[in-house]
Amino acid sequence: QVQLVESGGGLVQAGGSLRLSCAAPASIFSRSAVGWYRQGPGKQRDLVATITNGGSADYGDSVRGRFFISRDNFEGTATLQMYSLKPEDTGVYYCKMKVTTGEVAVYWGQGAQVTVSS
Repeated sequence: QVQLVESGGGLVQAGGSLRLSCAAPASIFSRSAVGWYRQGPGKQRDLVATITNGGSADYGDSVRGRFFISRDNFEGTATLQMYSLKPEDTGVYYCKMKVTTGEVAVYWGQGAQVTVSS
């Protein structure tokens, strides 16, 4: 079983910045697409950002231009840099890794709390 380890998050005032990281064994990470998802209080889990194993990124409409996803295949890490945070960005952020070559599999991180105060 592959473990995704998330770190970062916390409490910040509106307008502030935070960074989330997700780590996995590099040998599997480099063959995987990675996504960040957000689940706000009483809401469903929504897509925030994705990045392919080749480095192509895409974003949800609500975060485009404020959040930036990146990856380091050598280190086996993905980062979500969040700027200009808003109270509606509050939620638990989950990292998802989908192995796209070889044996296909999906793994989730344990979640990281992000709270943005107004």
